[in-house]
Amino acid sequence: MHSLWPLALVVLKELVRRKDFYVLFVLTALLSVLMGSVNFFNTAQIARYLKEICLALIWISSLVIAITTTARQIPAERENRTIFPLLAKPVSRGQVLMGKFLGCWLACGLCLLVFYAFFGVLSIGRSAENNWLLLGQALLLHWAMLGILVAMTLLGSVVFAAPSSNGTICFIVSVGILLLGRHLNKVALQLAEPAQSIIYAVYFAIPHFEIFDVRDLVIHHVGLVPAGPVALAVLYAAAYVAVFLLAARLVFRRQALN
Repeated sequence: MHSLWPLALVVLKELVRRKDFYVLFVLTALLSVLMGSVNFFNTAQIARYLKEICLALIWISSLVIAITTTARQIPAERENRTIFPLLAKPVSRGQVLMGKFLGCWLACGLCLLVFYAFFGVLSIGRSAENNWLLLGQALLLHWAMLGILVAMTLLGSVVFAAPSSNGTICFIVSVGILLLGRHLNKVALQLAEPAQSIIYAVYFAIPHFEIFDVRDLVIHHVGLVPAGPVALAVLYAAAYVAVFLLAARLVFRRQALN
């Protein structure tokens, strides 16, 4: 475990040095404050519209940060030729991948803390209603979902040589899962065989990010999510993280042997 922390700290320091997070946070803050300053028809429901916009921007920004941060990890090590002295040390390929995953996931967690803290402050400014425990659950579930995305992107970084192609593919796949993944079973019902079986197989194979999306509960001030479903969602995310990291390790090992 002691060998993972230095690798993770390198990723965290890289996040601080690069401007990705700062640019996305400033854009999210500016757009949210701008939309919050507009009072459409003097309606009292503007606070809910503001929350919906702000949370959507947070989700988009978190996807971009998670994918761009993770996609460049292994290719950057190869390009700078630092992967070879790293593997020459008593560090296994699996530890390198775990260290990179841990660093990227922690970096995403720190970004989410800042984003959700801003969201909480903005919500208080527009409305007295704010369930901080529910907001904490939303952050936890969001972070668990990003763990799947980080692991999936890390697998792509050992498959694709260019970070741009890996990032583009992962972003399209993740957005497609968020928007269409939950509806694939309904699409399959309207198809004939063998297309129906193929779509069903895809439906059950892909990670369903909508499980972790509780934005509607936050916006409409619904009660807390029971602890049982939250724990199951975290275990669900951990299972997909393990599968993606295992696949990444197998591919990484095969590439090194060749």
